[in-house]
Amino acid sequence: MNQGGRAVIFGNVLERTVETILQVHGYTEICRDLPKKRRREWLVYSKECLKRYAKQVYIGSGIYGTDIYVDFYIFDTVSIPAGLIVECKWQQSGGSVDEKLPYLNLNIQTCYPAPAVVLIDGEGMKKGAIAWLTKQVSSNPNLLAVHNLASFMIWANNHL
Repeated sequence: MNQGGRAVIFGNVLERTVETILQVHGYTEICRDLPKKRRREWLVYSKECLKRYAKQVYIGSGIYGTDIYVDFYIFDTVSIPAGLIVECKWQQSGGSVDEKLPYLNLNIQTCYPAPAVVLIDGEGMKKGAIAWLTKQVSSNPNLLAVHNLASFMIWANNHL
């Protein structure tokens, strides 16, 4: 399997871990069978259940005018009633994810309809990439935090 294929598999493992954390905290996935572009509408307005989330939710156009899909869109959090977006980034070895962080930050700042948390792990980032993104929290009002997996679990235990 090539490096890109492995990256997708390992990224999926991180997303499944987040999903397990959400479920442990009583969240229920909704919208699974809806087309991706309809998930946000249903998620926002549905009162099907409290503590709900959807995966791969279309939130609109990004800074380049292309479609944006977020990894998780969560509603009915204890501390963030307006909704929360969780973006997962895994980089196990050298690659391009860290080069995409400024794009992600600007999209979060200007295009995201709810606050966001970025979960970034894998120890394959360029030196300084995670520190740079973490510094953006103070200047980007929509970027609430940048976590590795361990700190995300602690954060989730206190906020979800």
